[in-house]
Amino acid sequence: MIRAEFFIQLIGAAFFLILNIYLAKEGFSDPEIANYISYRFLAVMVLAFPLGFYIKGKRLKPFFIIGSLGVPLVAIAMILAIRNQMFVFLPYLFVFWGVVFTCFQVSTLPYIMRNTSKENQSHAISLNYATHSFGTIICSIIIFILSRSFRTIDEGTILLFISLVGLIGVFFLLRLKTDDVLAEKKGIQWKSYDWILLFKAIVPTIIISIGAGLTIPFINLFFYHDFGVDSSEFALIGGGASLLVAVMALLVPKVKDILGFKKGITLTQSIAVLALVALATTEFFVEYWWALPLAILCFWIRTPLMNMAAPMTSELTMNYVGKENQEILSAITAAIWSGSWYFSSQIFRFLKSMDMPYAYIFYITAALYAFGVFTYYLLILDYERRVE
Repeated sequence: MIRAEFFIQLIGAAFFLILNIYLAKEGFSDPEIANYISYRFLAVMVLAFPLGFYIKGKRLKPFFIIGSLGVPLVAIAMILAIRNQMFVFLPYLFVFWGVVFTCFQVSTLPYIMRNTSKENQSHAISLNYATHSFGTIICSIIIFILSRSFRTIDEGTILLFISLVGLIGVFFLLRLKTDDVLAEKKGIQWKSYDWILLFKAIVPTIIISIGAGLTIPFINLFFYHDFGVDSSEFALIGGGASLLVAVMALLVPKVKDILGFKKGITLTQSIAVLALVALATTEFFVEYWWALPLAILCFWIRTPLMNMAAPMTSELTMNYVGKENQEILSAITAAIWSGSWYFSSQIFRFLKSMDMPYAYIFYITAALYAFGVFTYYLLILDYERRVE
């Protein structure tokens, strides 16, 4: 499953790195780009929650197959629509892309929790998160080599190529045999879920995801517009960040054993918030030679540290809510991230239409992150009390 997910993440990373720059070169404004991107998150927000109910007690391999086939095929259709100026189809393609991504991503954590032993869960979750980093590293190298080796090649052609490569993931899923299920009563059993526990577990996610949605999808536009960083250069910057994310993600089990949830989560995220503030501030010093290196350094500090906390927070919340609530928590978390990113994308669109600098938008993200870290601290205290 994780091998197949690598190829899904390969496509997702490629589109994260250069799709916005490609759209900007095709004449789309920042508000227009934000609007199109938001449709994907809208689809996940709508689908993830009911999907969480549906997958409980069911085998997950079919959902992985749908995702592995759907993500690359829709990605190819999206690029062809942009190239042929069939912009009327783009909102529908972004929605459908969100649907097929959701089928895969909502199923991954429940699959891991069902099919790994207690002592291996930290490693499996960390490896699951690391696929995004390794996908970004590989596709950043592909993007840089293709763009530098073939001067006439554009971002659209590169995205088409990586989307075709992404179809390889289907072959790994065809060999997937381990797919345990939990016995489940028929119908939706609302009373079988502990909604108080679930609500406590998702509060920090809501806060942090809203802030992230204002920054992460548009960080390449920040570098492109403020520092003139083109797609091939940003691919290297993103690849470097993802290399650090991959290394840090694989160290998460060791960090958790040494520091525990409390220090491991709060320290890494707090330093990441400070790095984001410094990154945003470089916008006011773009005329100085040191501004771009400092911005890249801050990006390389913020990205791995914030992502390093993700496997720990996932393991924390999954264990906090218990086995009976894990599928629905995975679905709710996916819905929250995508829903908040949808609204955040619309907020970003509104703020940029008013010509607000990127720095101020990033400061809003930093403030939300800081509050989210505090709520995680409170959740960890409650979790430790429950364990005792």
